[in-house]
This record gives sequence, C-alpha cells and structure tokens, in this order.
Amino acid sequence: HVQLVESGGGSVQAGESLELSCEVSGYDYKRFCLGWFRQTPGLERKEVASIDRDDTISYAPSVKGRFTISRDNARNILFLRMDSLKPEDTGIYYCAADGEGDGYCFEDYLAPDWSSWGQGTQVTVS
Repeated sequence: HVQLVESGGGSVQAGESLELSCEVSGYDYKRFCLGWFRQTPGLERKEVASIDRDDTISYAPSVKGRFTISRDNARNILFLRMDSLKPEDTGIYYCAADGEGDGYCFEDYLAPDWSSWGQGTQVTVS
C-alpha cells in the first residue's frame, strides 16, 4: 500500500510562490502515475497536474505556465512549484498516486479513480 505525505503549504500574498512536496513510500515509486489535486469548500477535488513514469506532464488550464510538477525518482518525492499565485489558487492540495497504468496516467481519470491520497496541505493566497 503506497503512502503519501505532503508538506509545504502556507499563506502567501498574490504573486508570491510556494513549493509543495509529497513523499511517496511503500511501493515501487516508478509504477505510479502521480498527481496534485486542489479542493475548495463545497466543490469536488480537481486535478491540478499529473506526471507519469516517463515525466509526461499534464496541467489544468488554470495553472499552466505558473505551476510546475516534477518528481525526484532517487528520493521518491513529488513536487509542485507554484509561482504567480492567485487568490483562486486557495484550497487544500492533495497529492495522489495510482498504479493502474503501471506508471502511466489515464487522461480521463477523475479524483475518485485515483487509489491513494495524502492527508492534504492548506494553501491560502490573499
């Protein structure tokens, strides 16, 4: 069973930057598609970015050009660098992993399709 632990959230002003980290343990790291999701009150959890075992990356249109997802395969850590933050980026950020594709991501996957989740970290932009 894969375990995910996020860190790096906080409160910042609009235009500033934050970097989130997610330590992945418990299984073969390369065999998982990894992603970041954001959830705001009353709304469903939405994918922000994902990365597969070949470093193929997908971004939500709202964050493209401002956020950067990356994975350190030597240390089993997933990152989300967030630049030019906006108030609408506020929410709880979750890292997620899914092994159904043996490390590759499915384009039509929604939050309920992902198998493993971290505990979440709050990001507040004012």
